[in-house]
Amino acid sequence: MTMNTLPLLLEPTDLELPKDQRHCRLVDLCSTEQYQQGHIPGAVHLAPTRIASPAPVPGLLPTRDVLQGLFAELGHHDQLHYIVYDDEGGGWAGRFIWLLDSIGHTHYSYINGGLKAWQQSGLALEQQANHASPSQPDITLNSDHTVDIQNVKNNLQNPDRIIWDARSAQEYRGEKVVAAKGGHIPGAINFEWTAGMDPERGLRLREDLAQHLQTLGISADKEIVTHCQTHHRSGFTYLAAKLLGYPNVKAYAGSWAEWGNHPETPIEL
Repeated sequence: MTMNTLPLLLEPTDLELPKDQRHCRLVDLCSTEQYQQGHIPGAVHLAPTRIASPAPVPGLLPTRDVLQGLFAELGHHDQLHYIVYDDEGGGWAGRFIWLLDSIGHTHYSYINGGLKAWQQSGLALEQQANHASPSQPDITLNSDHTVDIQNVKNNLQNPDRIIWDARSAQEYRGEKVVAAKGGHIPGAINFEWTAGMDPERGLRLREDLAQHLQTLGISADKEIVTHCQTHHRSGFTYLAAKLLGYPNVKAYAGSWAEWGNHPETPIEL
């Protein structure tokens, strides 16, 4: 399987190793401890904390300078194909794919189920740390895959947009409050992120996910805007919608850390 034929969703058993490091970068977004204990052979490690922004709104896109340094370490270039995974079913991997979209880079694949599915498939791990040969990329940011707080406020009555809230039902209903205000964005549809994964199949995407989302009204004919508290859990829902072929998927990166702490945002309970 060559770089040009790698699908967006890659089954662990379909990943042929080793990969040509000039054309492909296997990126591990597990914890540092997990990476040291064992990772997919050839993978370089990217600590999840490095793809978040500082408080008070950690969901926002990191600055261009931060991304420039991060992608330089990864040996980024325009033709590089990223293969990404984590050990939680796709939250951090999905957020990293959002970063790639936000720099206009579309060559990437996600290992279905990540490390859990890899291990369930009986495939080998290694403990040796890997590092990419650094590059000097010229990163250009775009906002094509992100909406800001004002855009969300302006489109609350937009019939062509669906807000997908990836938080827990308790957060959605305002029973668990982790900001100044509890509840949810008016009109948002709640489908908690881990409900989209199949624990019996190594956290792979649920095979009936498309039908389930359709039943909820999260349909491919709408613009899908997804969020959680810090755009970590909604990294998975952003990725899942893309994997299902939804043509118009964006992140509200500020998420509830921004909306729930803003004095003028409306909420529902």
